[in-house]
Amino acid sequence: MNKKRILIVDDETGITTLTKLTLEKTGQYEVQVENRARCALETAQRFNPDLILLDITMPEIDGAEVATQIKADQKLKATPIVFLTAVVSKYETGDNELRRGGQVFLSKPVNLKTLVTCIEQYTFK
Repeated sequence: MNKKRILIVDDETGITTLTKLTLEKTGQYEVQVENRARCALETAQRFNPDLILLDITMPEIDGAEVATQIKADQKLKATPIVFLTAVVSKYETGDNELRRGGQVFLSKPVNLKTLVTCIEQYTFK
C-alpha cells in the first residue's frame, strides 16, 4: 500500500509535530512539515504531496498567499489544500469541515477521525 503524502504548513511547531505524529501513527501517511510559510512552495515542490494542510495566520506570508503560490505552480496546481485554522471555530464547522469560496477549512484543534476523513475525501492521486 502506498502511503499518501501530506504536507503540513504551520508556524506553530507544537501543532505540526503533534499532527505529524498522529497521522504517521495510522500507518497510512508520509508526512512532511514546513514551519516557515515563505519556504512552503519550495518544500511542496520537493515533496510533491497528495494534500496540503495549511494554516491561514502565519508571520511573513499568510496561508492565502501560500495557497496562491501553490496553485500557480504547474506541478502543484491540482494538489488539494485544506486550511487547518483557529480562525474558523468549532461552532462554525460543527466538528466537520467548512467550505467557503471553494476552500475547505478545518478548525483547530481537529480530531483524528475528522482529519483522516477529510484527507481521504480530498486525496485522489
